[in-house]
Amino acid sequence: MTHRVTKLSQCHTLHEGRTLHAGNSMRQGPGMDIDLMTGSSSWAESADLARKLQDAGFSGMLYTETSQVPWMQIAAAATAAPDLFFTTGIAVAFPRSPMVAAATAYELAANTGGRFRLGLGSQVKAHVQRRYSSDFERPAARLRDYVLATKACFRAFNREERLSHEGEFYNMSLLPEAWAPPAHDHPMKVDISAVGPYMTRVAGEVADGIHVHPLHSMHYIENRLLPDVVKGAARTGRDAREVDLIIPVFACPGDTPEERAPYVARARQQIAFYGSTPNYHFQFDDLGFEGTTARIREKMKAGDMAGVADEVTDEMLEHFALVSTWDDMAGALLDRYEGTAARTVMYLGEQQMRTDEHALGKWGEVATAVRAGTA
Repeated sequence: MTHRVTKLSQCHTLHEGRTLHAGNSMRQGPGMDIDLMTGSSSWAESADLARKLQDAGFSGMLYTETSQVPWMQIAAAATAAPDLFFTTGIAVAFPRSPMVAAATAYELAANTGGRFRLGLGSQVKAHVQRRYSSDFERPAARLRDYVLATKACFRAFNREERLSHEGEFYNMSLLPEAWAPPAHDHPMKVDISAVGPYMTRVAGEVADGIHVHPLHSMHYIENRLLPDVVKGAARTGRDAREVDLIIPVFACPGDTPEERAPYVARARQQIAFYGSTPNYHFQFDDLGFEGTTARIREKMKAGDMAGVADEVTDEMLEHFALVSTWDDMAGALLDRYEGTAARTVMYLGEQQMRTDEHALGKWGEVATAVRAGTA
């Protein structure tokens, strides 16, 4: 156990001789929290899945915002599974006023006994402007101001101070008592998604955590993301160790190559899909896979979707996914992420549970071992 933390911590000595260990301040001891990523579903389905995950031994659930807003699903799930922790990963920020996001998050924290943290993201320009009809200019600076405005709302809700936020993008100064939610003392965490240096430094400056992109390698985390967190934290006099990393994982367990095959194929597709974004080309280039993004984009334009996935080689999978037997998966997760991740999030787990009746029980064994720090 200890050797894993020490090994990773040695990789993170980045600033003034201090070890950057982006641990979860809400969790003590060995192991990691392990969550399941989920998306759109009915309230009843969300509640049913939550009960099953709680019984199996998972730590929590992470809700993405795609075709549905996450709030009602979380409320249903949290009512059904009072031991699970819930995060949004992410809720789209700019189409909502910071007051709306803060009030919703504050209510969820109150009603779950603090088992919630708010994850925000900018989304991409086309969606923000053409789907949500909202402003997107200078997204890193805008999200920085958004986080500060949201935290100002939380302080006002707690009656710590009057609402007073004057920023470049958001100005808020009115919260009569009749419109303020009932105060509670549960911790309010605000996390943001970040990939490139500007947004990652913003996270270091003002956020409580980072939703790491599913397309990541440990090389990227150790040599790009964490150093930029340190730089951002230094701007505001923070300790970079205060910033939690919430890390989704392309985990592909199975006791035979045939059992793993559909999840490996899905992982290849997702890696290629994310890797087609021009701004993410460095994820491949840094590892010696130069030109991968360009080749993926060429095949996409040609409609060769099978060829797109083929661009993700077995060697790439070793960096961007975890492929192992069921018995080895807990150890693989701990070896790679313990001492770095506050929470790991299983990206493909729900698909596995829906297609294999035995997957939930097997994932429960993995989750129990990961949380205990044993393999």
